[in-house]
Amino acid sequence: MALNPSDQASTGMFFPTQTPGTVLCCTCGVAMAPNPANMCVRCLRSRVDITEGLPRQAVVNFCPDCSSYLQPPNKWLRFNLESQELLHFLVKRLHTRFSRLVTLTHAEFMFTEPHSKRIKIRLRVRREVMNGAILEQPHIVEFVVHDKLCLSCSRLQANPDQWVAAVQLRQHVPHRRTFLFLEQLILRHGAATRAVRIADAPHGLDFFFASRSHAIRFVDFVNSVAPVQYRTDKQLVSHDPKSNVYNYKHTFSVEISPICREDLICLPPKVAHSLGNLGPLVICTKVSNSIVLMDPFTLRVAYLNATQYWSDPFRPLLSSRQLVEYSILDIEPESDIVTVGGSRYQLAYVQVARMSDFSNVFTVKTHLGHLLNVGDNALGYDLFGANPNDMEMDKYKGLVLPDCVLMKKSYEEARARRSGKQRNFKLKRLDIEVEPTGGRKGEEDKRNDEYRKFIEELEENPELRFNISLYKNDNYEPSEMGSSMADAEEIPSVPVEELVADLEGLDIGDGQDQE
Repeated sequence: MALNPSDQASTGMFFPTQTPGTVLCCTCGVAMAPNPANMCVRCLRSRVDITEGLPRQAVVNFCPDCSSYLQPPNKWLRFNLESQELLHFLVKRLHTRFSRLVTLTHAEFMFTEPHSKRIKIRLRVRREVMNGAILEQPHIVEFVVHDKLCLSCSRLQANPDQWVAAVQLRQHVPHRRTFLFLEQLILRHGAATRAVRIADAPHGLDFFFASRSHAIRFVDFVNSVAPVQYRTDKQLVSHDPKSNVYNYKHTFSVEISPICREDLICLPPKVAHSLGNLGPLVICTKVSNSIVLMDPFTLRVAYLNATQYWSDPFRPLLSSRQLVEYSILDIEPESDIVTVGGSRYQLAYVQVARMSDFSNVFTVKTHLGHLLNVGDNALGYDLFGANPNDMEMDKYKGLVLPDCVLMKKSYEEARARRSGKQRNFKLKRLDIEVEPTGGRKGEEDKRNDEYRKFIEELEENPELRFNISLYKNDNYEPSEMGSSMADAEEIPSVPVEELVADLEGLDIGDGQDQE
């Protein structure tokens, strides 16, 4: 081992530095590092071709309808173009033929036009040649893509209405807020990519699948994001007595709980007792696979899972479509700001009056003390002028209802001044077959109004858009007028950091695995 100059001086010894020796190539005479063949790399490649016998072209079958590739004999797999999964799939197709001749060290895609029906990959192969010398060389393989429909797509082409399993998703409420939110969750997780057809239905949607396993997977997904109960049924289509084969059509009837976010609920005595004497007047703050209930007067929170709810179901006293706008006349905080269930609240006493009638002024307790100021508007439930017909309320003797229950801050006036302006984000939509309204303009206007309110809820509630993909709106142009700066600060909006680029346009079927 050679020493440093300082070490050599200290020891008084001299160690010569060793340099690797070189030899002359036996063919061209170029100085080179010695190897078992005594030939330089250029001469070795001129005499030996290690890629001889390796395939330079191969064929891969591709289903254009579902974007999947055939893995013989009959398995179809879905990959993104030029993805690592597709590269592994193609290399694995060649591995059996390569492993007997060479060793594969590297693989990568080469650029090809997307419409060329060609996929090129560059490989680096290694092989031992001439007395043990190791030679490495690049090798390009071109895959010719042949279009071929998979079995499920070919059946669908023959009969578009052919399906094996249907999922009937229903929620018996007068609005479609839940389905608008559920639609975005389905798109984000690709839960309905295997659906043959999606059709609109009264109080819900119908999903049709070509396989019972795909329907079961979709039902499991809905069960993980919403409190549901379901039952199954099947109908015999055909029977082959010789082979003892039965063909059935399966139906899954899935019912979503009618409890929605921002609903006002009067808990049944049995449920209230099981939740530690909560309420009985509570509001729903969040709905996932469980229902989050909160007492707006004490900030007590309870969680109700699907099993607990369906064992003793109940309906909301008032829904979010019955909210009334109030004006805040005075506010007096009662406690400090606290965090309950991941959200911030503050108890306060406020004086409010209906925007449509200032003759009556109410003093009520609210959980929105951290959001409201004098002069603001708020949306709440009018219990002073309402006539609730709820059997659960009759079970509580001496129950005194407040004049109103405030639910959230209102931005209606500021939104009216900003009407007609584009937003900086957009949403994808499922391809749902909607029956024609037959000239009923009310149905179309109702759908548009519900979608508009859903967009506004996404802007107001960051927790609501946490599991939703919001895409950048390329057509959005920020306003250059300075007069709207006050409205822009007042109205909640979606930060640009939460938006993602829409690289796939509105194609909802790309990039999902298929079995």
